[in-house]
Amino acid sequence: MTTTSRTKVTTCSVEYPADGLTMVGHLALPEGAGPRPAVLIGPEGPGLSDFQRRRADALAELGYVALVFDINGGRWFDDPAEMLAHVTPLLADPDRMRRIGHAALDVLRAEPRTDPDRIAAIGYGTGGAIALELGRDGVGLRGIGTVNALTTGRPGEAARIRCPVWAGVGSEDPIMPPVQREAFTAEMRAAGVDWRLVVYGGALHAFHHPTDGLTVLPGVGHHPVHARRAWRDVVGLLDEWVPVTE
Repeated sequence: MTTTSRTKVTTCSVEYPADGLTMVGHLALPEGAGPRPAVLIGPEGPGLSDFQRRRADALAELGYVALVFDINGGRWFDDPAEMLAHVTPLLADPDRMRRIGHAALDVLRAEPRTDPDRIAAIGYGTGGAIALELGRDGVGLRGIGTVNALTTGRPGEAARIRCPVWAGVGSEDPIMPPVQREAFTAEMRAAGVDWRLVVYGGALHAFHHPTDGLTVLPGVGHHPVHARRAWRDVVGLLDEWVPVTE
């Protein structure tokens, strides 16, 4: 574990086993003492980078205990083909996704600053799919928010979701096209879930993530305006689900 600190926030890397790998998560703690609401953050398919770490740090500055979990054993895939070779089988295996999510959730719950009764999960792409599978597994979260992760589960299992679900997607996302949106919303409706879907007009897949210097797949592109809006939406949801002033 490597620990660093700055005004109001203390961060550290956390190693833990999952999926036959040694995962390296990023934990950010707010200033003060005593239990705080917590957020589990799922990264995109390429893995955990400084961009995701900054998400956790920003939430810690707002007063949350925040953990970005790992899905690639500490690796960042800068080759899209290599990334897809790793995450495609993962996305096809709900039980494997759940094991990865549970391992990270155990780390977050074990943190003394975490209030175990006030945990929400947010996720992007593959990390969002994992957050949804935790919900379908009946985990007692306060809320689940995803961006670019309109994945559907096994028949009937969405009825086990015990919290509100919010999803954001770009209108021009070819990886999460309208037919996928319809399947996702049909699943949520059939399960009686408290759900919301926001479609960001003109945005592609992974619109929230800067692409400077990255090799990206067709249909992937950054939309700075919607990226800011999606982040504000996520922060607003957390304030609704797990307010730091509660």
